[in-house]
Amino acid sequence: MSQVAPRQKRVKDLYTERFNQRRHRLSPGLLAVATYIDAHRHAVLGLSALEIGFETGTSDATVIRAIQALGFSGLRDLKDTLDGWLGETDSPVEKMALTARELGGDCDAAIDFVIDSQRRTAEALAEPENRRAMAAAVRLLAGADGVCVFGIGASGIIAHYAARLFSRSGLPGLALNATGIALGEQLLGMRAGQVLLMLLHGRAHREATATLAEAQRLGLPVVMILGRADSPLRAHAAASILLPRVKSEHVALHAPGLVTIEAMHLALSAATPERTVGTLDRLVTLYGEIRPHSR
Repeated sequence: MSQVAPRQKRVKDLYTERFNQRRHRLSPGLLAVATYIDAHRHAVLGLSALEIGFETGTSDATVIRAIQALGFSGLRDLKDTLDGWLGETDSPVEKMALTARELGGDCDAAIDFVIDSQRRTAEALAEPENRRAMAAAVRLLAGADGVCVFGIGASGIIAHYAARLFSRSGLPGLALNATGIALGEQLLGMRAGQVLLMLLHGRAHREATATLAEAQRLGLPVVMILGRADSPLRAHAAASILLPRVKSEHVALHAPGLVTIEAMHLALSAATPERTVGTLDRLVTLYGEIRPHSR
């Protein structure tokens, strides 16, 4: 029987180590900043010193003093340290190894793990705040000339599917799912009059921030499907739908994003029935022209 690989040793959590060593020497203002950073590590990656100061009721100068009091040279040094630690602890290898070990080879336990996740997704989508956000998103989509769907990794597969799905309802869809500089070519397809729909886990990585910047340049409203309420990107969304995530150390499931996309697509089809039916009717005609005629 195959063995689960031993869990890799995590990268050293330098921030926690320094915070624990020096917190007793921090003034109340510096302690407030340090405590906020510790509790909002993902969010801090996308924030300026001024924004952190606003969140903590302090000044940007106080934020810098707090960071330096913890032994970092400045905000950039702090962000590099946090990003390195988060990158390691977000490792899919580590998460899968831990999840598999906790399930203990039990098929029923694995099935329950997935079912529980989807149950929590359904409950989250039924919450009033998410219902209002989805309704707002559908109104934006109903009045748009097209939709650009952003997703990276596994979410990129869902982004491709979503772009095709919305196109079948008469809303031209563009998938933005490349990484690195290849994403630049896809971003050239963004146009004024579209809506940007983003599938995000919360981290402000370069692809997400570049896509958001282009949307802002073009004046596109942004709809976000988020796994983290404290994502620094959320402030830029016209509507944001929050989905429950499994524990951060467990392997992530992507069905919640897919369920949300399909709910929004069906809601859009119901809101624009003539456009949807007309597009599908044309699609069936095209199918008939492509298929070989029966003899």
